[in-house]
Amino acid sequence: MNGDGGTDTASGDGTRPDATREDATGPDTTPVGATEPEAAGGDTEPDATPDGDMELYDLRVVVDRIEGRSVCGMRVGDDFVLERSAHLRIPDGKHFCVYALAAVLPFLAAKQRDLASGDWLAQDSLFCCPDPEERLVMRVERTGRRRMNSADLT
Repeated sequence: MNGDGGTDTASGDGTRPDATREDATGPDTTPVGATEPEAAGGDTEPDATPDGDMELYDLRVVVDRIEGRSVCGMRVGDDFVLERSAHLRIPDGKHFCVYALAAVLPFLAAKQRDLASGDWLAQDSLFCCPDPEERLVMRVERTGRRRMNSADLT
C-alpha cells in the first residue's frame, strides 16, 4: 500500500507483475527476457539472454494529479517510460517538465530493483514536482520485469 490507499503495482490488485507487462492497453504476456518491438520506431533490440545475472523493472512515470495551476503545460496522464535500465522514452509530440523529471529521477534506479518490504520506497509511489504553485504529483508504476546482463550495462 502507498500513502493514498493504493498499491505499488501497475495492476493495482496487490500482485507484482513478475513475468508479464501491463499498460494502458491491457496485459501483454511477453515473457521476461523476450524481445519485443520498440513502442517508438518499431525496431527490435535484443534483451539479455534468459540466463542474465540480474532483473530490473521497467517503469512508467505518469502525472497523477495537479493540485495547483499547471505552469509547465503538463496534464494529468502525461507520462514517460524507463525501459532496459536507462532508456527513457517520451511519447511523440509530448514533453515532460525537466523540473518534474529532476524531482523523480533520483528514485528511479531504486524503483527498478526489488526492495525490502519495509523499505519506504517499496511502499510509496508518489513524487512531487518542486514547483509550489503547481503541486504536480507523479506516480511511478512498475510495468514489467526484465532479465538483463549487468556486463551489457557498464
